[in-house]
Amino acid sequence: AERMQCPPDFPAVGIMVALSAVVGRQIAIRPKAEDDWTVVPNLWGGIIGRPGLFKTPALQEVLRPLDRLDARARKAHEEAVAGYEADKLVAEAQTRIAKDDLRKALKNGEDAHAIAKVAVESTADEPGRRRYLVHDPTVEKLGEILRDNPRGVLIFRDELSGFLRNLDREGRESDRAFYLEAWNGTGRFSYDRISRGTIDIEAACVSILGGIQPGPLSAYLARAFQGGADDDGLVQRFQLVVWPDPPGTWKNIDQPPDAAARNEAYGAFQRLDVIDPASVGAQIPEDGSLPFLRFSRAAQDVFTEWRTALEYRLREEDLPPVIEAHIAKYRSLIPTLALLTFLADGKTGQVDEDSLVKACA
Repeated sequence: AERMQCPPDFPAVGIMVALSAVVGRQIAIRPKAEDDWTVVPNLWGGIIGRPGLFKTPALQEVLRPLDRLDARARKAHEEAVAGYEADKLVAEAQTRIAKDDLRKALKNGEDAHAIAKVAVESTADEPGRRRYLVHDPTVEKLGEILRDNPRGVLIFRDELSGFLRNLDREGRESDRAFYLEAWNGTGRFSYDRISRGTIDIEAACVSILGGIQPGPLSAYLARAFQGGADDDGLVQRFQLVVWPDPPGTWKNIDQPPDAAARNEAYGAFQRLDVIDPASVGAQIPEDGSLPFLRFSRAAQDVFTEWRTALEYRLREEDLPPVIEAHIAKYRSLIPTLALLTFLADGKTGQVDEDSLVKACA
C-alpha cells in the first residue's frame, strides 16, 4: 500500500480472501464451546473505488502466493499426466488380453467373472489437477474443478460487475443457486447434464474476490434491493467489502519490495497449503466430518459477549432488511477471521483471545 500509495484496505481484504482459499476445507472452527455449529473459513470479498486507485494492482500483488502455488501444481500435474498416459497404454493392453481370455473362458464354459473383473480394474484414472485460482469458469466447468478440488478454489474477477451481470441473465437461476450454496463450503452438490453426465461434488466451496466501481455497484444494488429475484442474499455474502476514502495526498515512492516480509508471507501460504490437523491441535471427528478447532476459554467469553451484542442489535435496531441480512452473516465472519489469523500466525491449540480480538476489530 505504501509503495503504490493506495488504501491499505485493498491489499488487506485481498490477502484474507486468498488465505481463506488456500486453507479451505482443510480445517474448520466450531464457535461454541459444546455445540456442533461448524464454520468453514471461506470468504467473499470486494474492494470498491473509482478508476485509478490501484484496485487491480493491489489485488494482483496479494494473489502472487496463490499464483506460485498454482504454477507448482500445474507442473506436478503435467508430470502426473505423463505417467498416466503410460499407465493408460498398459491398461489398454491388459484389457485386450483380458477380453481374449474372457472369450476363451466363455467358450470353454469356465467362470469368466474373475477375468472380467481384471478387465474393469485395469482402467487407468486420469489424474486431477490441484487448482487454486480460476477467473471466468462456467458453473459446469467449475463443478468439474471442484470435484477434483474438494478443499475449494478462488474465483478472481478484476471487475465484479461482470460476474454479477452474468448471474442476472435469464436462465442463470441455477447458477445463482449454486453460488449461494458454495458460500458456506459445507454442502454436497450434484450436476446432471446430458453432455457431461453426473458430476458429484463432495463439498462446494468457492471463494470470490474482485473489484468494482461505485457506479456499477449502486446500479446493481438498486435492482437487487427492490425485492426482485436478485434480492436473494447473494450480495450480502460478500462479507469483506471495503469502500475507503481515496487518499488525500500522494507522494512518489520508489523503493524495492520488502523481501523478508514477502518471503514470510509466501511461507505462510506454503505452510497452510498442507495442514496436518492433528499437529495444530484440531479435533478429528469419528464420523468423517471436518477437523475443527474451538476457542480458548478466554476467547469464548469474548465471542459470547460480541455475539450477544450482535444478536441484540439485529433484534432491536431498525435496520434496513438488506443491511440486517449482511450484518447477520458476521456470525460466521468473525470466527473465520479469527481462525485464519490464528493459523497464519503459526499458532497451535485452541484459537486464542488475541486472534479473536483482531477479528472483531
